[in-house]
Amino acid sequence: MRQGRTYLKKNDQVEVITGKDKGRVGKVLRVLHGKDKAVVERINMIKRHTKPQEMNQQGQIVEKEAPIHVSNLQLICPECTKTGRIGKKILDDGTKVRFCKDCGESIESKS
Repeated sequence: MRQGRTYLKKNDQVEVITGKDKGRVGKVLRVLHGKDKAVVERINMIKRHTKPQEMNQQGQIVEKEAPIHVSNLQLICPECTKTGRIGKKILDDGTKVRFCKDCGESIESKS
């Protein structure tokens, strides 16, 4: 099974395009490159039952984000604020950037 390369990076704004959270928007917390999945803030929440770790501690139910496949996510362009297709290009100075195919603007974070 061949893993594809993902166009998502940490702190990107994405929209879920299919599944139980369709239409919801969140920020990418982590990208799992080997599995083509991403963990998105407050998306695909699951309940994890944990055992007590010490004698005086109680067991509990923890809600956390589960990874979601990158094919179910679409990047939101920060310039035109729409979801759209993403391209990659190499600038004159040799740096690779992602760009929005709708408005043509660079998507790279300004940090």
